Amino acid sequence: MRPGVTTSLSVDGARLMRRIRTLAEVGAIPGGGCNRLALTDADRDGRDLVVAWMKELGLTVSIDTVGNIVGVWEVGSGAPVMTGSHIDTVRTGGMYDGNYGVLAGLEVIESCQGAGIVPSRPLAVGVFTDEEGARFAPDMLGSLVYVGGMSVESAHDVVGIDGARLGEELERIGYLGATPCPGRIPHAFVELHIEQGPLLEVDGVRIGAVTGVQGISWQEVTIDGQSNHAGTTPMHLRKDPTYVAAALTVFVRDLAERYGGNQVCTVGKIDVHPNLTNVVASRVAMTLDVRNTVEEILQKAEAEIAEYCATLADLEGVSVTRRSLARFEPVIFDDRIVHLVERVAGQRGDSVQRMPSGAGHDAQMLARVCPSGMIFVPSHKGLSHNVNEHTDESDLVAGANVLLDTMLQLTEFQL
Repeated sequence: MRPGVTTSLSVDGARLMRRIRTLAEVGAIPGGGCNRLALTDADRDGRDLVVAWMKELGLTVSIDTVGNIVGVWEVGSGAPVMTGSHIDTVRTGGMYDGNYGVLAGLEVIESCQGAGIVPSRPLAVGVFTDEEGARFAPDMLGSLVYVGGMSVESAHDVVGIDGARLGEELERIGYLGATPCPGRIPHAFVELHIEQGPLLEVDGVRIGAVTGVQGISWQEVTIDGQSNHAGTTPMHLRKDPTYVAAALTVFVRDLAERYGGNQVCTVGKIDVHPNLTNVVASRVAMTLDVRNTVEEILQKAEAEIAEYCATLADLEGVSVTRRSLARFEPVIFDDRIVHLVERVAGQRGDSVQRMPSGAGHDAQMLARVCPSGMIFVPSHKGLSHNVNEHTDESDLVAGANVLLDTMLQLTEFQL
């Protein structure tokens, strides 16, 4: 197969959808969603199912020291063209986020096998541990370790929101593997994913050729004030951490609107102590999620937030401490892969547009070690991390076909 030449091969859409629906039954919750927090029993059961499918396809399956699963179709020679994503979810996740990219990768390989197409390089599918970061911070933990951005020892020592230690949970569910990290460097990596946003649907476009991923800054802000009686403490004598938390919440929302563009800010979690109706709180712990596609602007936003925290601390007489939970710079994907996605989508007759990703993905970690890119398909009403997450079957199949052509052509590219 030569670069720029497509095959007449297409994936089996019905088979792809059967796998998606079968995996969605693992950790299923009311409303059609999934709860498979990383390294829980449900995550183990989902992993077992995917590994079984990999072995049915004759893939060589390895599990590394942070539980990343890689299935390789060992054909041709050289480094593999790799795809993949994750199968862990948030507590109220949908059935496509992450799972679609993994299962579409298996479908690409099975479609090639069925048609007798043997690529000149191996094809690989990765399932990366704890992409969501919903149980163990940071997000994209498994792929970060895979590329050498975090040590195995540090990853094993991460303590989850439930007090569990990551290394112990890996061992408990049987996914503390022996394959070392950093892992095998691919020839190229391309990840297929639902957009998790509204832009493709609003613009009436089927395929997104993803240009890069926003930089992400996660912080935990702890505000220590003075607990006191809600009725007898005059307002001007209070040291109220809930007031500071509220002011900071409004500030980051206003900052995002003032900056415009791709700037977003979110307060996602607030814990108040003692959390009683008639008591001025003594402490508030909250999280900030701040993102931008431009590193300099992201740094400016972080500096403004830090300055405002100090101002609030002085005004209210409280102490404010900040702790970084995760920090990733913006990532620009390889333009050759972006262009290839555009081209093969057009050859398939699909509308396509370039766009950045607002969410973090494993592909941004793989971009540290090999040419990488992503393919998006629409998300209905932009919903994700939600049981109502939905993408039309025709779009899911179209995205898998673009992945098929992209991976096969990448096996011939000298990158």
